[in-house]
Amino acid sequence: MAEAAKAKPAAVAKKPRLDCIDGCRFALVFPIVVAHFARFGTSNLTALKLLTQENVLVGGFFVISGYVSAYTSTKLGALGVEEKKVANPELFFWQRVMAYYPLHFVSSAIFAPMFIWVERQFNSSWNMIAFRAMLNFTMLQAWFPKEAEIWNQPTWFLSALTFSNLTMPTLVLPQVAQLSKSGLNKLFMALTGISLLQKVSYSETARFHSHFEHPVDGKVMHPLIWNLTRFHPFWALMEMTMGIVAVRHVMLDTEEDKKKQPMNPLWLFVAAYSSLLLRLTQFDFNDAIIRGVLFVPLFTKFLKAMHRDALSSSPSAITQFFGSKPMATLGSLAFPMFIVHGPIGQIFYKKVIAKKLWGKPMPHSFFPAYLAICLGLSHLVNEYFVKSKKVAAIGGQVAQTLANWTQGILRDSA
Repeated sequence: MAEAAKAKPAAVAKKPRLDCIDGCRFALVFPIVVAHFARFGTSNLTALKLLTQENVLVGGFFVISGYVSAYTSTKLGALGVEEKKVANPELFFWQRVMAYYPLHFVSSAIFAPMFIWVERQFNSSWNMIAFRAMLNFTMLQAWFPKEAEIWNQPTWFLSALTFSNLTMPTLVLPQVAQLSKSGLNKLFMALTGISLLQKVSYSETARFHSHFEHPVDGKVMHPLIWNLTRFHPFWALMEMTMGIVAVRHVMLDTEEDKKKQPMNPLWLFVAAYSSLLLRLTQFDFNDAIIRGVLFVPLFTKFLKAMHRDALSSSPSAITQFFGSKPMATLGSLAFPMFIVHGPIGQIFYKKVIAKKLWGKPMPHSFFPAYLAICLGLSHLVNEYFVKSKKVAAIGGQVAQTLANWTQGILRDSA
């Protein structure tokens, strides 16, 4: 009995915190924030071609979302998911949603009068406004190519992310987590191929080059087909699953693998972001091609390399940089900045609003101030809302209630 009492349970591998992954979020969100209103910051066509590639960069956000989701909910050094994490799939889903929905709801409610007023200025009917409000608050807009960018345009991302999260606890995570490294490699190639096939299909219709696809004046040749390509939740799921595959590959590293010298992530980071420079060459392939062929695969490999590098005894300079306290802090601002920069940009630059408030849209010289306002407001939102224990408690209660109401939808309730 005494020996049994002294027996210790088998040690469970502890997952180290990956601050460097959080720091990468700012490297994605800041150029996206710049891109959405870049034409109000400069008239230089070369600069605009380079800066307006938000539709490429957003793929990185889906990859990181999948990467973190799998890292926190699957087993380290073994096949399978952590059963406790996905035992209640409805709760898993709603907890993920309530991590971002409160800020989306509050920001939408605060700016709703402005959004509705703009709609009325363009003679939208009250029925149409009500329909768009419903899409916005239920986060269904990404399923409607004509309405994907209603109100706060960047929040289509949350709509697509919500669908991906719905599939995670039962359809995606348990299946991918059972794969060996060989299976993971094959799945990644298949996902890349499927994603590329869709993007080539779009490009064959809309032409392969960026100046045909979406010139800097914003007049897209085939807007509905383009919206189906960049916004549709199914393609977001493909990229999120790529992130899951990537992190599982690292999590299955053996002790022998860990002894190997990790690749310096710098070269993959440079390669991923250098793909944006193709816009300035004769190989100015459209955003869909650049995103599917170059940026997403390279950025995914960069995350894997940095993950392994962070676990080594002497991480490289870029890993230390992204894992530093300043970058981790900036990374924590990525989500609030993604949400608030759209409405703030409309206040200063949307013609019908800016003319009413300021007489005209703000001049190019104001653009740095706009970015500073977005950064400052994001900090306040992060400190007093995103980090709020009260908000988290309410979100947790709502998630539990919704999980109870929807029990059995994602599993056999028996």
